[in-house]
Amino acid sequence: MNKKIITALIALTLIVPATTHAVDAPKTATLAIIDTAIDTSLPLFSGKIVHEVCILEWNSCPNGTSFMEGPGAATIPLNIISKNGFDHGTQMASAAVLTNPNLNIVFIRIIGNTASGSRQISNEITFVNAMNWIINNKDKFNIKAVSMSQGHHNMAKTANYCPTTPLTEKAINSLLAAGIPTFLPAGNLRDMTRVSWPSCIPSSFSISASAIGDGVASYTNYDKNLTDFFALGSMQVFLPGGKKVNAAGTSVSVNVAGALWIYLVNKNPSYTYQQVLDLLNSKSIPISSSKAKGKLISAEVIVVG
Repeated sequence: MNKKIITALIALTLIVPATTHAVDAPKTATLAIIDTAIDTSLPLFSGKIVHEVCILEWNSCPNGTSFMEGPGAATIPLNIISKNGFDHGTQMASAAVLTNPNLNIVFIRIIGNTASGSRQISNEITFVNAMNWIINNKDKFNIKAVSMSQGHHNMAKTANYCPTTPLTEKAINSLLAAGIPTFLPAGNLRDMTRVSWPSCIPSSFSISASAIGDGVASYTNYDKNLTDFFALGSMQVFLPGGKKVNAAGTSVSVNVAGALWIYLVNKNPSYTYQQVLDLLNSKSIPISSSKAKGKLISAEVIVVG
């Protein structure tokens, strides 16, 4: 297991615009969700979305540029958001809210769309720009955790298989130094020796999936040295438009984990990052299979128990 210990705050040259005017930060802790897009009209999200951001490599934010923030920034028309995977962000945000209704969300859209609804390419720099925006706005929106359910599994078949991505590592390290963990998906390819990028970066929180009933999910990726926690990977979530469907994957697990971290922060507002991490560890329960073992963070234990 990794031990995510704060060492020093790393300076960054911010690439995206910063919000400079002063406002009162929300008292409730905020989870920053980085994903495709979100249908903010769902009743489930009423009063939960404190800010929307669009950060792309294309001029396809709603304002016709590659950057936008404020109401409507992370939304796209219903006929587009309902296809080509754009519904993923709505599903993940609903997984977080269903796990912990007492949280705020800053939703950052990083996947662009063409006029016909096709997905546009998103590279590492898009994620870095999103993380840099969070670093610059963490106090304004009381951001206490980040989740992103995107990644890839183009890995080398070597012991040190994680791609070298210094900009991403720098951003994750800077947030961690500020006491903000980044929860990332291990992946869903049944690889029991390697987790996907960027969750293979040691300073991230790599989340593998558990199945209903607290067993290891059959589809999850796992690395005995890099998986930090398991979290539930199967639950009912909402699609754009409000339909409820079953979803499974480490994408769900990431937002369950992020939502439970926010729950502990809200319940213990005076706690330091390390105290929250220690509490999360103390409330985790053992999970194992013939190929994997680790710590499971469960809403039934943390919230109910």
